[in-house]
Amino acid sequence: MSYYLTRTLDAPFAEAVTRVRGALAAEGFDVISEIDVQAILRARLGVEFRPYLVLGACDPALACEALQVEPKIGAMLPCNVVIQDAGEGRTEVAAINPLSAMLAIDNPELHEKAAHVAEKLRNAVQRACVAAPASPAA
Repeated sequence: MSYYLTRTLDAPFAEAVTRVRGALAAEGFDVISEIDVQAILRARLGVEFRPYLVLGACDPALACEALQVEPKIGAMLPCNVVIQDAGEGRTEVAAINPLSAMLAIDNPELHEKAAHVAEKLRNAVQRACVAAPASPAA
């Protein structure tokens, strides 16, 4: 089982970020953290790197359920979604596969919840790939 779910969008980076945010919201996820890896590497190391963004996605209701089943599961939250420039106007989106991550914990009830979250993340990644770009406001 792979530790991530991935797809490549035929869209430039900025458009892909917008589409991924919308797809996550449509699946009930809030983006609760954002790490601009490109900016951090430039500022801290002087290294030029491709556009690379990590979004921390959380479905509050499902996170609450997981915390009730496994109180220390917060160490593995939120679900990270990576958006990175793949070149030539394409963008790769990769999300953690929560089920793969949660198999390290001996708790079948948690595995069931993680499978549900994995399905929702898979749907979000797929939705971002087929979403039409938003029309500009008139």
